[in-house]
Amino acid sequence: MKKKGSMKKRIRLKGRIKIYLLFAIYLGVLLFIVNAFLVLVDYRVALLLGCFTLFYFVVTFTLYFYNKPVIMNELISFATQYGQIQKHLLRELEIPYALLDDGGKVVWTNIAFENVVHQAKGYSKSITGLFPSLTRDRLPGGNGGNVGDEAQYELTYEGNDYIAKFRKISLKEMAENSDMISADGYEGYLVAMYLFDETALHIALQEVDDQSLAVGLIYLDNYDESLESIEEVRQSLLTALIDRKINKYIAGLDGIVKKLEKDKYLIIMRKKSVAQLQESRFDLLEDVKTVKIGNEMAVTMSIGVGLSGLTYAQNYEFARNAIDLALGRGGDQAVIKTPGSITYYGGKSQQVEKNTRVKARVKAHALKEIITGRDKVLIMGHKLADADSFGAAVGIYRIARTLERKAHIVLNDVSASMQPLTNLFFNNTEYDDDMIISSQQAIDMAGGSGNSVLLVVVDVNKPVITECPDLLRMCKSIVVLDHHRQGSETIENATLSYVEPYASSTCEMVSEILQYIYDNIKIRTEEADCMYSGIMVDTNNFMSKTGVRTFEAAAFLRRNGADVTRVRKLFREDASEYKARADAVSQAEIYKQSFAISVCTAEDLPSPTIVGAQAANELLNIRGVKASFVLTDYQGKVYVSARSIDEVNVQIIMERLGGGGHMSMAACQMEGVGLAEAIGTLKGTIDTMLEEGDI
Repeated sequence: MKKKGSMKKRIRLKGRIKIYLLFAIYLGVLLFIVNAFLVLVDYRVALLLGCFTLFYFVVTFTLYFYNKPVIMNELISFATQYGQIQKHLLRELEIPYALLDDGGKVVWTNIAFENVVHQAKGYSKSITGLFPSLTRDRLPGGNGGNVGDEAQYELTYEGNDYIAKFRKISLKEMAENSDMISADGYEGYLVAMYLFDETALHIALQEVDDQSLAVGLIYLDNYDESLESIEEVRQSLLTALIDRKINKYIAGLDGIVKKLEKDKYLIIMRKKSVAQLQESRFDLLEDVKTVKIGNEMAVTMSIGVGLSGLTYAQNYEFARNAIDLALGRGGDQAVIKTPGSITYYGGKSQQVEKNTRVKARVKAHALKEIITGRDKVLIMGHKLADADSFGAAVGIYRIARTLERKAHIVLNDVSASMQPLTNLFFNNTEYDDDMIISSQQAIDMAGGSGNSVLLVVVDVNKPVITECPDLLRMCKSIVVLDHHRQGSETIENATLSYVEPYASSTCEMVSEILQYIYDNIKIRTEEADCMYSGIMVDTNNFMSKTGVRTFEAAAFLRRNGADVTRVRKLFREDASEYKARADAVSQAEIYKQSFAISVCTAEDLPSPTIVGAQAANELLNIRGVKASFVLTDYQGKVYVSARSIDEVNVQIIMERLGGGGHMSMAACQMEGVGLAEAIGTLKGTIDTMLEEGDI
């Protein structure tokens, strides 16, 4: 009984309801004070009011002490019923809700949560058992994870998408306000979990996204060449068949085609239709090749698609960039450009050499005007310069000197294989001592020169592998001359860009440009030998990527003093290099019956990467080999040289590994890996691309 009484004493009214109940007593006190003042005025009135005040106090105290227990019981009853109502409402709340302990174990769930997870009332296992991604460290308060009081994650459960929100509830604060338990040293907590179904919203957003506009451009790569291969009376029929093939295909995707020129089309479609094209891996590229009415050369096309832009104009700009990229990579492929990514499809055919040199003439005149407007010309190629890079730089040097402009070639490290070429210009009275300079010297020249310095980049269009990437940021005028297929990362803001993947080498391109700078231009024998060497190396002695214009460029250089015998002597190699190449060929592994993979030992070799590239060329002579890969461990990196003849595009393989190049000649550099790991990565990439149908 004593305990019960003590419990009752703990129940106290407070706040406004206490003031309300005591108001009558406060009023009685006020009457008593007034009565005291009335005694001084009129005792008879004071006596009368005093009797009334006494009666008022008796009635008020009687009602107060009589009604207080009743009121307290009513309040307790109301509070109990209110708590039950809250519990009932929370139990039937339409939002799935659960309470978890600090270990992630389910303590309590409402009906909606039980319906979502298909568990009966009383489920008390870890939340990770229902949602594997919700590990303990991801919950609020989890060690090593989200240690805040709130967290939010996206979940997928049984095909539905949810937003899971978590809130930490401290039991210490609840215990401190309780009369039943002590909170001393207690740090426990609960976690409230809410599930919000976002499935319908995601479906609606996806539908809106699928219906958004996608813009595409289709260019026929070899339209003129294909028409020339058939009779004139059948040319219009070939054009009509191609138009019909393209229109029918795009119409099947609920798209629109508008012919802009004889070999260019604009297409408009939904983003959902682009997804269908991706699923079919742009089989339109192969369908068009089947159009043959006697034409010896199959028609190929390039497709550029832009989507997910903020405006229709931005999508069109993406499409233009994509088609330029497709053409820059050799054509016969599709490129999809979005604000955050670029995706490639196709690109399995060799690009057809253009018979006309109109483009070379236009670029030559533009280059002449740009050089004439500058005081100084800096020329650089790629790191670990080869014969093509240095030969093209020498050709641009001759153009600048012919236009009476000071020129310098940026070259840091000279490999053993390049020394015979560079020695032609060292201690040569016909050339300035500062013809070849280092990167630091070039930076000093470019710094503070403003627009007076022109930077010409040859044999490379990827900024990170240029001889001195800092020059790209310092020079405002940049010219790019290259024959490699473009990748996602290119030199931006170039004043003039001349990238022709069908060319055998950059030296071939520069040789053509030289002929348009001045009529009957003459170059020195040293320069002719360097440029001829570049063509010879990149074509593997005129056996790879060799076209009519390649021999025309070689003939021009021969007329200007290039000597085949002298060039051959320049490239004679040491016995150790010859043995290393033979060893790499003998140790080759034939992977998947089509891919030759080998390792070139870099010990005691002055130019191991060159030897590796030569070994890759040799491996193509093995019957049944479609592509060859030679790996060289050199200066903390693994260099991969990739070669093919015509069946495999090694460029897209090397791009998967961070490199690039041509369809038949590509390379990459792998950092932080050993030879064994690099070979495993290469094989894994080949397996993946074979499964996806990319090779």
